[in-house]
Amino acid sequence: MNVSDLPAINAGLNGLSTVFLTLGWIFIKTERKVQHGYMMGAAFITSCVFLVTYVTHKALVRGVHTPFMGEGFWRPVYYVMLISHIILAIVIVPLAIITIRHALAARYEAHRRISRWTLPIWMYVSVTGVLVYFFLYEWFVPGRYGR
Repeated sequence: MNVSDLPAINAGLNGLSTVFLTLGWIFIKTERKVQHGYMMGAAFITSCVFLVTYVTHKALVRGVHTPFMGEGFWRPVYYVMLISHIILAIVIVPLAIITIRHALAARYEAHRRISRWTLPIWMYVSVTGVLVYFFLYEWFVPGRYGR
């Protein structure tokens, strides 16, 4: 494995987090609380591993970012998504921790109240994380797909 593999690994971790979040939501809606807890714990751990690999990638490339090569319609779409992703990625860290702490302390009403915000934000950050990867490394790469 080398540093150029990390963005794909990060996208995979974000995708896996999305799967765990979705399963956690399904489990709580079907009143399978134990399974819900496992899935949300798995989503949290997966997101933490993502954070470590993301920071590792940025440290290894010395913060150099990959420029977005899309043009026209796609340029503002990408940057609106990226900016909202970055802002909400910052917000989700304390929000997820608070939500999980309420659940672990059996403060279920507080957990329910805050999770109504946490889940959609966390889901958005996970999905857009995968999309950012595809925009930068798969869809708008010079020389690929006839570009």
